[in-house]
Amino acid sequence: MDKTIIKGREFVKYLSSEQVIESVKELSNQINDKYKDKEIYFLVVLNGAFMFASDLFKHIKGNHKISFIKISSYHGMSSSGNADVIIGLNEDIKDKNVIIIEDIIDTGNSMEHLLGMLKDKQASSIEVCTLMFKPNCFKKDFEIGFIGREITDEFIIGYGFDYDGYGRNFPDIYQLKE
Repeated sequence: MDKTIIKGREFVKYLSSEQVIESVKELSNQINDKYKDKEIYFLVVLNGAFMFASDLFKHIKGNHKISFIKISSYHGMSSSGNADVIIGLNEDIKDKNVIIIEDIIDTGNSMEHLLGMLKDKQASSIEVCTLMFKPNCFKKDFEIGFIGREITDEFIIGYGFDYDGYGRNFPDIYQLKE
């Protein structure tokens, strides 16, 4: 499908599922290389990162822990600027190598909030892994250790990304057509 309409808005294909999986495999290779022989505590940010995390973990070597956190900052197509924690971290991450799995980082508000929450938990290391990164929107001062693709500022859906909850199930990624 080359385009789709959700809630009266037209979205056109931006990345094929094959291109997305290629990025996911490259990220898993980077993580495997950097954390060879080390245990990782993966913290997946819901809802958007569930498809990305599922595919990423299929290529991660070793035995690792996986947990989930839910943070919400989007309403419709725009960020509220506030990050609300809906499901929190219930496990101890002291002395653990933590990698936060996020679907997309644009302004960085939600990730900055999450990193602030984790700062006092005494992890050995905390890194961020994102499938998509919008460098033109990014306004924060934290490092992103693993980036799948840098993309333009347009709104995207598919492969976990949504518009008001719709479109997450598409295997390809679509971009809002203005």
